Amino acid sequence: MENHELEAERGRRLLEETNEIVLVLDDGDRLVAASRRAREAVDGLALGELVPVELLQPEPWRPRRIAVEFDRRRESLVYLREPGDLAAYEELRAGFTAAVSHELRTPLARLLALLETAALPSSDVQGLIEQAKAEVEQIRELIDEVLFLSELETGRAVVALTATRAAPVVREVLDGLAERASRAGVALTTELDETAEVPLRPRMLRVVLANLAENTIRYAGDGVELSITVRREDEDVLITAADTGVGVSEADLPRLFERFYRADRARASRGTGLGLAIVKHIVTSAGGRVQASGRPGGGLQIRIVFSG
Repeated sequence: MENHELEAERGRRLLEETNEIVLVLDDGDRLVAASRRAREAVDGLALGELVPVELLQPEPWRPRRIAVEFDRRRESLVYLREPGDLAAYEELRAGFTAAVSHELRTPLARLLALLETAALPSSDVQGLIEQAKAEVEQIRELIDEVLFLSELETGRAVVALTATRAAPVVREVLDGLAERASRAGVALTTELDETAEVPLRPRMLRVVLANLAENTIRYAGDGVELSITVRREDEDVLITAADTGVGVSEADLPRLFERFYRADRARASRGTGLGLAIVKHIVTSAGGRVQASGRPGGGLQIRIVFSG
């Protein structure tokens, strides 16, 4: 009995947390259960009632029905797509592919130029090899981040399965980046609520914090301070990354979380342009909000909020 109850609870949790629009119907097309995403996307759903007939038509929701049997009862899982979803996805996919191709061409072109230069008489072969290694590392980093973002978007990486105490992870990430920050002239400070928890797996929280810190290390300039704070505000938990660097123009702020977008100063940097896009995807997938703003006197502040 306990095993059956555990399996039933696991099924309820999986249905609730999926990003898909999923309905569970009885053999008379009455609603037995619905995912959270379904309740947000579809009006007129009521447990025990017939689902709106248009949901089961070929258009516009394009339903996919799977017959299942549970405790000798015949039911159906119905997967829906929001109207316009497919066209929007194809447009996004095409744009993403074009952007990745463009971003890969730049380091590949630099690598080819370095190799051609190394073949010239009296060239500094060792120095050129070191530069070529840096270009290969740039390509590897870009590929890794593209694959990671793709993994997040296809659901193979579950972002939020448990609550994680944030303070120890902040210290772990900043300790690992301390040498790089020192070389870049960035001082790292923290202000941490030791009891605050966020709805992210530890791995995902590490990715968020590392990308926030690396954004400052790469782009903020020399002699700046980065402060990471974790605090409670009523029922919310806030993570803030605030630096005293060169800042970002008002025109650039709304676009910082776009894939491959770089503010003017960052365009000459060796960053991939995906770090903050990954931050936003992880945070929003876990039900949080993220926002960038300028700081008085210069600098950039990125604020993440998880509501209780």
